Amino acid sequence: METSKFDIADYLDSNEMIAEYLNTVLEDGNDSEIIAAIGHIAKAIGMTKIAEETGLSRPSLYKALSNGSKPQFGTIMKVLKAVGGQIQINPITA
Repeated sequence: METSKFDIADYLDSNEMIAEYLNTVLEDGNDSEIIAAIGHIAKAIGMTKIAEETGLSRPSLYKALSNGSKPQFGTIMKVLKAVGGQIQINPITA
């Protein structure tokens, strides 16, 4: 039996799936997991397309969204906008 490496980007094929995935990671993840999730979403949509929409180069995007990176908040906001997302704050209910 042959197996292949799981890649979440292969399953992020709709805006609804992308939103659900990112919201789950935002709720439960730490900063590096959130950055990785944004990278998975960018990969699913296409790094070339994201690069064009953000004005950043593909290598810069890969570097900014790689494991262990610390991208600037402005970069994250540009990528979120390019993938059709936004940050929204809701009050925490006890």
